[in-house]
Amino acid sequence: MSKDKNIPKSKKKYIKISIVALFVVAVMASFIYANKGEKGVSFPSPVQDGKIVITENDRVQGPTDAKITFVEYSDFQCPYCIKFHATMEKVMKEYDGKVRWVYRHSPLPFHKAAPKAAEAAECAGDQGKFWEYATVLTKNSQPDGKGLAVSDLKKYSKELALNEQQFESCLSDGKFKTKINLDLASGKKLGVQGTPATFMIDDKGNSQLISGAQPFEQVKIKIEEVLNK
Repeated sequence: MSKDKNIPKSKKKYIKISIVALFVVAVMASFIYANKGEKGVSFPSPVQDGKIVITENDRVQGPTDAKITFVEYSDFQCPYCIKFHATMEKVMKEYDGKVRWVYRHSPLPFHKAAPKAAEAAECAGDQGKFWEYATVLTKNSQPDGKGLAVSDLKKYSKELALNEQQFESCLSDGKFKTKINLDLASGKKLGVQGTPATFMIDDKGNSQLISGAQPFEQVKIKIEEVLNK
């Protein structure tokens, strides 16, 4: 005789409900975990319904009410990205208060040093120095990965007077690995295939893609067109 036949109907119903409840909890837990970093830091999706969404976890420079927002997908080992980084720094200086710059990571698969460099920049950002650290990386990075070894990344943190223990713990724990992957995935959703890929968005939500390391003069023309509308 099957043991199942000896279980009262009310108890069977309770067991089934419990199994369903556990399944629902497991699904919810896996969804939450998938959007968290190694240490449980939650990162909302940077792209929702096919549209770029600026989240609280984005690295942003410039006012929230800027007429133009640049959302750049970049790679610290990419020579064109390094060149365009200097262009964007000039843009921010010349159009201070009028533009906003959002930096997102899109490490190319053949740039082996880029993912860890991106994590290091985020770890510096955890101490309020993302942009300073990003600039240091662009000044020291080489296309072959030189200047981006873990020992170099730690050295730069010392140069910027970061808390060394906190920085190294952040880097070794992979605290921002999930954020890097979310940035990368969001770029793919938007059709990003190379770097730098920068979306220039006006205050009405209209966007245009700036592909590659376009010179300051070309970017300036695009900015003036929007500002003079």
